[in-house]
Amino acid sequence: MGNQAGSVCSTYSRTAILLHWGIAALVLTTIPIGWYGAAYDTDRAQAAIGLHKSIGMIILALSLVRTGWRLSHRPPPLPTTIAPALRWAARATHTAFYVLLLVLPLSGWWMTSADHDRDAFGFGPFAVPFLPVPRGEASAGPAHFVHTNLAWLMMGLVTLHIVAVLKHILFDDEQDIVARMLPAPD
Repeated sequence: MGNQAGSVCSTYSRTAILLHWGIAALVLTTIPIGWYGAAYDTDRAQAAIGLHKSIGMIILALSLVRTGWRLSHRPPPLPTTIAPALRWAARATHTAFYVLLLVLPLSGWWMTSADHDRDAFGFGPFAVPFLPVPRGEASAGPAHFVHTNLAWLMMGLVTLHIVAVLKHILFDDEQDIVARMLPAPD
């Protein structure tokens, strides 16, 4: 069952579910690839950084689509049994996810554009253009700081999100709230 703009239903739309799980898989893939690439100075690590950058651009594109979709399609309401403080926490966490899914790739793109080496990245024959930002460490350094620290925040939010899902399933007996984001059987 999907929801139309402005309507309310008990599950997320297929598009929202696909974007959620696709972006989640890409985030959970790209963060360890980025950490690996940053930790070593080898050809394999540099290839990992290139892959990390390319996945980041896919995350950015999908996150822009997801943000547009979310702004034009109401999510299903939380059950009335959820305490007001937990409702606020859920909204704050989801807002933080949306911000991070946009700012993390943008800060990485800024860092790459400002880097003195300016290694091109992209998808096969399609190179991603560099942002028109100042080149050098004075520009790349702060972008790196933001990117790295927001990656840690992202991992914290992912962990919090998983713990909340497990709480709903194991302790609150609220499988329905979790099932809203699972693909419906055809």
